[in-house]
Amino acid sequence: MTDAIDVLRSHRSIRRFKPDPVPEEDLLRAVEAGQQAATSSNIQGYSAIRVKDPAVRAALVPLTGGQAKVASSPLFLAICGDTRRHRLLAAREGTDYQPNLEGFMLAVIDATLFAQNMVIAFESMGYGTCYIGGLREDLPAVHKVLRTPEGVWPLFGLCVGRPDQDPERRPRLKTDAVLFDDRYPEDEDILAAIDDYDRVMHDWYRSNGIDTPDWSARIRQHFEEKRRTSNAAWYLGAGASFE
Repeated sequence: MTDAIDVLRSHRSIRRFKPDPVPEEDLLRAVEAGQQAATSSNIQGYSAIRVKDPAVRAALVPLTGGQAKVASSPLFLAICGDTRRHRLLAAREGTDYQPNLEGFMLAVIDATLFAQNMVIAFESMGYGTCYIGGLREDLPAVHKVLRTPEGVWPLFGLCVGRPDQDPERRPRLKTDAVLFDDRYPEDEDILAAIDDYDRVMHDWYRSNGIDTPDWSARIRQHFEEKRRTSNAAWYLGAGASFE
């Protein structure tokens, strides 16, 4: 138990990797660990597309906001919410398949738990990982590159390899800023916890050469405009429902 907690607490996003390949047996061990994640009603609404073709990797780089590590990392996985097998089962039996918001959320949650279990497994074997949310920058183009059918929704990517950097661990909010007893705190308590965290992050940004005054400034900038506004329409066109 202590070893597992140590792995979890030592997580850092790794953005530079050594060229050493990830052996097939290590990948399969991580995928099997991912499959043991909790899944609602055992629907297993996820899949991972391993991108091996260098040309396909290169095509994904501009579609992820120019993240070169998508092409250079020893292993790249596209993590998908996957309802395709559920739809095929219904079609084979001649029964209805009714997509709705709950079904979409189950696939997203299942895929995220699957991926996080894989990350923990990879990191326990000494690999570094980096999630690639930029996979959602241009979903229509990603869909064409990965050839995802209706009911399979690319959510994010995952780079894996032996670390070629040793970044400092990024501080998080204090536990009492995210763990509450019996009820949600008053707004002033939330803001006080943020102010405390801002002081910590101000020093961390300075020591890591990041030109951001504090966490609050970073969050304000992140949410001051809507992002990836076309994604809802794409997911709906790919068989999702938000009803």
